[in-house]
Amino acid sequence: MKIHKGDTIKIRLGKDAGKTGKVMKIDSRDLTVLVEGLNLFKKRVRPKKKGEKGQVVALPRPLNVSKVMLICPSCKEAVRVGYRIEGEKKTRYCKNCGGTI
Repeated sequence: MKIHKGDTIKIRLGKDAGKTGKVMKIDSRDLTVLVEGLNLFKKRVRPKKKGEKGQVVALPRPLNVSKVMLICPSCKEAVRVGYRIEGEKKTRYCKNCGGTI
């Protein structure tokens, strides 16, 4: 997968289109990404103890990888990502400016 944990991404589609955030978690089996503070949904939580009130909690939902683009740290734009083999190491690079990510 071309997006890793800790990368800054931009959402292309959906209700949060155009917003940027940091990747918290990746599920490579389902090809989904969990973005910090984006794609939130409200969940109603019942009270656990007697006398406690129920509440509404906003939780992030995972997004499909095809709906997000990586933001290049050098050119600060949403870009496509390629791979280079430098020696024995496989590195990601920006297809827009050519810089290493």
